[in-house]
Amino acid sequence: MKLTADAKGTFAIAPTPFHDDGRIDERSIDRLTDFYEEVGCDGVTVLGILGEAPKLDATEAEQVAVRYVKRAKKMQVIVGVSAPGFATMRSLAKASMDAGAAGVMIAPPPSLRTDEQIIGYFKQAAEAIGPDVPWVLQDYPLTLQVVFTPSVIRKIVMDNPNCVMLKHEDWPGLEKITTLRGFQKDGSLRPLSILCGNGGTFLDFEMERGADGAMTGYAFPELLIDVVNLSKSGKRDAAHDLFDAHLPLIRYEQQPGVGLTVRKYVLQKRGIIASSAQRKPGATITATAKAEVDYLLSRVARFDKRANLGPQSSAAG
Repeated sequence: MKLTADAKGTFAIAPTPFHDDGRIDERSIDRLTDFYEEVGCDGVTVLGILGEAPKLDATEAEQVAVRYVKRAKKMQVIVGVSAPGFATMRSLAKASMDAGAAGVMIAPPPSLRTDEQIIGYFKQAAEAIGPDVPWVLQDYPLTLQVVFTPSVIRKIVMDNPNCVMLKHEDWPGLEKITTLRGFQKDGSLRPLSILCGNGGTFLDFEMERGADGAMTGYAFPELLIDVVNLSKSGKRDAAHDLFDAHLPLIRYEQQPGVGLTVRKYVLQKRGIIASSAQRKPGATITATAKAEVDYLLSRVARFDKRANLGPQSSAAG
């Protein structure tokens, strides 16, 4: 089923599992996909910024995308297709959609500076992938160095009917959500799904501002699912209590250059991926950092038993 503006819930951002020697770990991709489905994710996004997509060649990127798409049975799969050139973007988008993906995600190149450049780029990108491919606009200025005003987002969405979702991860960005929902109330913006990233750092209040859910890779997607559902149910205190218990680990994950190492380490401890390795060039998690993460997990476990991982689990290689 193709992605629409009605999409909501939790879409996990999936890492790309690698063996210690840098080869793609397909069995861990399968386990990770199964895990996301088992805990109740509505979708999964692959080959995002933390999916190490730039470290894959074109054939490998297609291999990873198709593997996730084919393995998922109940979830929608969004494939990041951002690329320096539109030919590569078009090719990966076509292969992903042909395999059964729900849609694709496009991030801006860092070279964009003016509003006109931003609007023009996404018009060309939408034309490159074709009018029948639903796509997600990724707004991540802290990393991509491209700033979208709410008015620019509105212009992109209104100019491109197949743009059905915003991945919102501006920081601070709560007022941006409020402004976009205000545009919808006054009729100047058509329906648009808004899912939020930033490691879940502001998910508690993003939901209250009108977000439809989460799209991030925190190693406990169950937490994201619960906060989204509790918020939608009007159980504000329960949502914040659970979120607050996880916040120290979420914060630790947000250190620049550290987030993916922590995320993969926790997923390995959970027995979901076989190795926490990143493909080179990439950071490795130190023994000291592991001890700090283990300590944080023990503190989260006082409130949420799902974080009580004990000795490191293992996944079959």
